[in-house]
Amino acid sequence: MMNKQTALQKRYDVLIIGSGVVGSALARELSRYQLNVAVLEKELDVCTETSGRNSGVIHAGFNNKPGSLMAKFCVEGCLGYDVVADELDIPFSRTGKLVVGFDDEDRKKLQALKEAGEQNGVPGLEIVESDVIRDKAPAILGEMALYSPMTGITNPFLYTVALAENAVQNGVSLWLNHEVTAIEQVDDGYQVQTTQGVFESRWVINCAGLFADRVARMVGIDDYTIYPCRGEYLVLDKELGSQLPLPAYPVPNIREGGLGIHLTPTTDGNILVGPSTDYIDEHTDYGTTRSILDLLMREGRKIFPPLNPSAVIRTFAGVRPKLVSRTTGGYADFVIEHRPETRHFINMVGLESPGLTAAVPIARNVISIIGEYEDLRENPSFNPCREGILSFKDQTPERQESLIHENPDYGVVVCRCEGITQAEILAAIRNPLGVTTLSGIKNRSRAMMGRCQGGYCQIRIAELIMAEQNRSEESVMLARKGSRTFVGKVRPS
Repeated sequence: MMNKQTALQKRYDVLIIGSGVVGSALARELSRYQLNVAVLEKELDVCTETSGRNSGVIHAGFNNKPGSLMAKFCVEGCLGYDVVADELDIPFSRTGKLVVGFDDEDRKKLQALKEAGEQNGVPGLEIVESDVIRDKAPAILGEMALYSPMTGITNPFLYTVALAENAVQNGVSLWLNHEVTAIEQVDDGYQVQTTQGVFESRWVINCAGLFADRVARMVGIDDYTIYPCRGEYLVLDKELGSQLPLPAYPVPNIREGGLGIHLTPTTDGNILVGPSTDYIDEHTDYGTTRSILDLLMREGRKIFPPLNPSAVIRTFAGVRPKLVSRTTGGYADFVIEHRPETRHFINMVGLESPGLTAAVPIARNVISIIGEYEDLRENPSFNPCREGILSFKDQTPERQESLIHENPDYGVVVCRCEGITQAEILAAIRNPLGVTTLSGIKNRSRAMMGRCQGGYCQIRIAELIMAEQNRSEESVMLARKGSRTFVGKVRPS
């Protein structure tokens, strides 16, 4: 990455504000062309906010209003996700999904979802009875369900990281810790002021997520307000993982603006319970509350009786960038616009769920807008493939022995709960994006995600970061600027 001094007055063809899943997907898709592209991200890593705080579900597209951009891009993203996951070397399982009901009113709602999905082009939807529910997921309760075979699960951290890494590998510049503070339209584009310097670009794309309305106002677009809506989750230990082979949802209450408190297996074998739906005042208030966690437990048990407090190993929250208030409720469609008065500025606001699923189609739509004004020439050196960090525990004993022989760091287990080796931790620390926060290493390697949540391995990982980067204890951040974890040594070295 370039240093702070060379960032001043640096000029690009396209400047993307925000490196969540949509911004990272756009960066990767733009790198297919002969363009000088950069991404500005205010945090110390990609995927720090909404994109890394969700259920990790690749939605089929039956929950979205027919004719909407949400529906169009969700279905496209779902149908094409196998190829993307294979290219980026990330976990993906097309598990299917059950939306369960208990009475005649629920059956009517499930039938309406099925009809909406069929209008949207979702294949394979069917209403099934209790015997099929038991066959697919014996622990799930319900008298009937909408079964969606196309729904899947992925790792949202690794997906966003992989998109960003592949973009950087194909020539995109990523500027972390660069918060945009002002945008000024100039003769042939825009001048963008950040906390670390000034950038110039012919095109500017607003992918700022929870702060997209603020970025839009910087260029004079005052039409939108983001209403942050928090969803809290429980994370369950893997001991229950085998009892939930696919996501299980209740019939959604569309008025609430969410899909209901549901249960989702992760690609690593845990189960997520949530999210709740709670409008809040602060855009980045990721706190969890006892009242909501009790609610998650009660609601989750209605369709998954094995749920119990002893299985909970962690709680967390995400915040949706909604364009509808608590009073209005429900959903607003994605905003993707290019206005004559703000030429070369593409505005994207309200990219909430299913933004994870829809990210690549959204990116391609933005590129089609740019293509109406620019002669886009393909990048002959573009490589769509990115290689992830090898998982030592998933290798055969013979392969493990060979890996240890080649690199003794594979023989040192740092995270006992998840079986993560020192070689994997070092690979995460040496990542192409230059991220060195504890959360960044956690999201890339899965260390600290086990039953003890880093109680055993966090200090060792911090020591590896310090040794690799020649850092002091005080400079190792947990996730965000100022999130110091250490204030020095307990005893001298």
